[in-house]
Amino acid sequence: MPVVTIELLEGRTIEQKREMTKRITDVITEVTNVKPELVLVNFYDLKKENHASAGQLYIDK
Repeated sequence: MPVVTIELLEGRTIEQKREMTKRITDVITEVTNVKPELVLVNFYDLKKENHASAGQLYIDK
């Protein structure tokens, strides 16, 4: 059972997540030959104040 974990900064719409889920599932099933119902996709929305790069919080960019 493939499990895909996606961590993104918050702000994606439900439609964007639906599209990502569809495309990711399509690729996984094509490459691994597993049934789509066995592919799990988990989204984790990351708060901008909890993540930083280049010494700066994303909320400050």
